[in-house]
Amino acid sequence: MKSTYEQKMPITTWAEEDRPREKLLAQGRRVLSDAELIAILIGSGSRSESAVDLSKRILNTYQNNLDALGKLSVQELSKFKGIGEAKAISIIAALELGRRRKEADVPELTSIYTPSDIFNVLESYFADLMHEEFWIILLNKRNAILNKILISKGGLAGTVADPKIIFKAALEHHAASIILAHNHPSGNLKPSSADIRLTKKIVDAGALLDISILDHVIFCDKKFFSFSDAGMI
Repeated sequence: MKSTYEQKMPITTWAEEDRPREKLLAQGRRVLSDAELIAILIGSGSRSESAVDLSKRILNTYQNNLDALGKLSVQELSKFKGIGEAKAISIIAALELGRRRKEADVPELTSIYTPSDIFNVLESYFADLMHEEFWIILLNKRNAILNKILISKGGLAGTVADPKIIFKAALEHHAASIILAHNHPSGNLKPSSADIRLTKKIVDAGALLDISILDHVIFCDKKFFSFSDAGMI
């Protein structure tokens, strides 16, 4: 005999203690599964599928990976039958709040000494991006952070970082050194030939201005590649 859930019965027919909203009220938010939490955001399913079943279907498509889900656009989420624009926006907004909460929980580093420090400072800026961005960190002589600046945004395949803009910012902030950083949403962590050429160009220009380029770090998911660690800078 099939269970209530296997028969795709609407949530309103479930036992009250099994309904996501009532379950949260009675037992607390930590007892709910990811699918049940998303079901609360969705609000309602359809005649053929409950909100929980719809949530499970969405999560299953992305191997139950919330990080992958957090990268989806409104258009991509709306492709699921039962998810309109309003529901997609609710899901994306909730996941973004979770990302910002995680960012707020990380102590702010005031100085940088290792590539891992660079990763910790900028990881939240690159999280979930589906396009490339190029950032710089400006440091004083004690390696204390003066500023973090977004230099450019691009597409999936690349972005243009203008050395003139980079050094203009460095001079305005009286920076002693610069850290370069960008992401590879393509999933390939290795630096491209264009990355290598750009890094050399900026290093050479920095030498003329007596501004050191300490590192160039490439971000990819939760990993990073350091030009300094690789002996390329």
